[in-house]
Amino acid sequence: MKFKKENSAGYLVNHMARLFAKELQHCIAPLGIVVGQFPILLELWLKDGVSQKDLLSKIDVEQATLANTLSRMERDGLIMRTKNPADARAQLIWLTDKARALRDDAYDCAQNVNTQALRVLDESEQVQFVEYMRRVIGGMQDC
Repeated sequence: MKFKKENSAGYLVNHMARLFAKELQHCIAPLGIVVGQFPILLELWLKDGVSQKDLLSKIDVEQATLANTLSRMERDGLIMRTKNPADARAQLIWLTDKARALRDDAYDCAQNVNTQALRVLDESEQVQFVEYMRRVIGGMQDC
């Protein structure tokens, strides 16, 4: 059997992810954030004051990538770090007021990108599509 990218789930998911990222970046750029920071912000908007190790367990990126992104976010005034009172070797990551103020607009951007991307599906297809993606992700995380 010959490989055909148009029939490859991996290729199609990757292509779709790049399109989502491109549209999201276009929308969030005026907010002063980039796509690579978005998953971190999503986690911190739920709960900040967490360690880098805690963030790493929630976001599927390499340690070095997370460390570099956090450094840029600190430079850009989106986060601050404090010593962890429970572990002198670790730091806690906190959102700044600047980052907190971006939350609603950033959520709106993400929602708008999702709405536009999924407009080709009816409501029940959208629900199924998202459920299928969750199942595939869960299956791959179990590997």
